[in-house]
Amino acid sequence: MKILLATYWLIPHVGGVWKYMTQIQQRLEAMGHQVDLLGNSPDYAKFHIINRGREISKEWIRPLVVTKLAREYAPLLHADPLIHYYEMDRYMLELSAACFGLDQYDIIHTQDIFAARSLARVKPAHVPLISQVHGSVTGELHNHFRMNPQLGINEHSPAWKYFPSVESRGAASGNVTITSTQWQKNLLVRDFGIPEHRISVFQYGLDAQEFWHKAHMGTDVSRPPDKKVIICPARLSFVKGIDVLISALSILKSMRQQDWVCWIVGDGDKREELWDQTQALALQNDVVFFGERHDIPALLLQSDIFVHSCIQDNQPFSVMEAQFAGLPACVSNAGGLPEMVEHGVTGLVSPVKDPLTLAQHLNTLLGNDEYRRMLGQNAARWGQQHWSLDQMISRLLNEYARVASGA
Repeated sequence: MKILLATYWLIPHVGGVWKYMTQIQQRLEAMGHQVDLLGNSPDYAKFHIINRGREISKEWIRPLVVTKLAREYAPLLHADPLIHYYEMDRYMLELSAACFGLDQYDIIHTQDIFAARSLARVKPAHVPLISQVHGSVTGELHNHFRMNPQLGINEHSPAWKYFPSVESRGAASGNVTITSTQWQKNLLVRDFGIPEHRISVFQYGLDAQEFWHKAHMGTDVSRPPDKKVIICPARLSFVKGIDVLISALSILKSMRQQDWVCWIVGDGDKREELWDQTQALALQNDVVFFGERHDIPALLLQSDIFVHSCIQDNQPFSVMEAQFAGLPACVSNAGGLPEMVEHGVTGLVSPVKDPLTLAQHLNTLLGNDEYRRMLGQNAARWGQQHWSLDQMISRLLNEYARVASGA
């Protein structure tokens, strides 16, 4: 079987979608299938099939799109710069995919709403398409607009209305829609009108062998001998809620002696803002920003408590890895997280944007070694039982076979 895994987002990249795609590619190719990876280049200057070395420059294809979508033909597209950007890029993805040739594939498996919408429009009729939804673009961006009123985008703006429309069409573009949590399924049905019977729900898997290989390769970072380590591996973007964690750490500092340090591992557009917040709260000696690293499994083994204080998420790989490492998780109740972490059993769950409750949870785990270790042991057992990559691949192949047969 020849499969195309396609995303609008950039590849390669350090992130959940890229990890998901490469895990599928490696496992299916080991089984004798051929898997290609299509997406944006890291500089967003071209679309490429990265494992085949094939690429198409946007500067080469842009004039074709501009001619077809000139203002006199598509005035609504030119009415808002954000809509114009995404629609131009989406049409360039369509043309690029068509130039690469989609008739060679037995299955097209898209990883986001933009890729799903684009490839559904240009693929041959006989090639089935599976639309996988890893999160809600609309929810993420609407939160962003609310938090940044200076952008001037609100409920009455064209851009506000644009993303739900694209999400609805993109999620419905496939023969079947896949997601990994009941939360995401309910969202697709309730907010985007996707028929329930068209949605398949099954969890991501995690390559345990690869995780433990990276974990045992070690790291050049040493934990402080006299402190417990709180770790938060996450992209430094607004949706990850790192500002909530930093606020919680300020409260935590007033609760107990300095027997802890927090490692924040990741990079993103909020780095400077988060560092300024850290300094303003006099936490610069208590919080370490590591930036982007590739030894997170080893860093997890050096840590005592995992935190994910996000505003929205579906099934983050960071939580899965923390559970593999046997860490109790302090997470928000955003998205699919309550399906991953059982409060009082494998971790502690706090409301979204609630730094006080998060601080109290951290204080509890720091102050009770036996309870912290028990939650971590439970988390390790849960992870081993639920995050099977073999099971995920088996379910995915069943979906491929089902859509290929026309069922």
